[in-house]
Amino acid sequence: MNTFNLIAKLTAIHGPSGRENAVAQAIAEIAKPYADDITIDTLGNVIVHKRGNGPKLMFAAHMDSIGLIVSYIEEDGSLRVGRVGGVRPSAIMNMPVRFANGTLGTVRAHGKADANNLTIDDLYLDIGAANRADAQSRVQIGDVAVYGTTAFQTGNCIVTPYLDNRVSCAVQLLALERLKENTNDLYFVFTVQEEIGGRGAKTSSYSIDPDFGVALDVTIAADTPGAKRVCSVDMGKGAAIKVMDGSLVAHPKMVERMTALAKEKNIKHQLEVLTAGGTDAGQIHQSRNGVVSGVISIPCRYVHTPTEMADLDDIENCVALTVALSECDLSKGM
Repeated sequence: MNTFNLIAKLTAIHGPSGRENAVAQAIAEIAKPYADDITIDTLGNVIVHKRGNGPKLMFAAHMDSIGLIVSYIEEDGSLRVGRVGGVRPSAIMNMPVRFANGTLGTVRAHGKADANNLTIDDLYLDIGAANRADAQSRVQIGDVAVYGTTAFQTGNCIVTPYLDNRVSCAVQLLALERLKENTNDLYFVFTVQEEIGGRGAKTSSYSIDPDFGVALDVTIAADTPGAKRVCSVDMGKGAAIKVMDGSLVAHPKMVERMTALAKEKNIKHQLEVLTAGGTDAGQIHQSRNGVVSGVISIPCRYVHTPTEMADLDDIENCVALTVALSECDLSKGM
């Protein structure tokens, strides 16, 4: 699989939190040649099982994206919206959006809005409707718009909406393709509703009951001009092995094993401390009696904007680390 093309394909699919079905179907189809079993559970998590006789190792990458849910349709045909996940109004002004049925529009703010202090209530979507009836013929209350920008490559970087977290879905699929052997009993889970509370990871980790858990997600690359250092990670310096974030103190044994593997396999890597935020590992490590858990993070600039950016070499290093962890014998040294 070509990395750029795979990510571009996945990020183009409409799949906000709670409406991930189209993404799930695409992922299941791509994973099918590399899986022993594929199931889709009640919430919609895609669980790809690669059988092994060793400990259960669960990887989790969330399929869902943030978005804008239609909450009211004005007489003039403009659409009032609410947040689905961590939408920042100032980051999406004038950006194109698209609905699942193909309806297109743009994000605008009403005339009296304070441009320096925008709130979600200041925003509306303009789909070019003449009036409410016209808008209702195309969009209904409860429909969710996602960002309408498309993927492109600049230098060695990919820019697209929803690298958070379709890039990690791509990493898991690429790892499945490249696996040569696995002693561990592997579960590659593509989870739902992470952006609104890690809900898919909670239910899937409970049902799988893994011995070890690893979330794959983006993390903030705080290497842009004037940025505050909320994270220790830079783009272009390799896979990030998480030490801590707002939802997890990574298990020291998992951090040690992943760091040792990265050194052994010459995988470019860095350690990550994030002062806020969280991943599916926040749910996984608390499942049942507790799970030895960690996170492999892809450094990403401009997270939760329509133009997220990641380095293709960082992505490849994350694939390599995922494969290395999958193929190592976790029954020894943990």
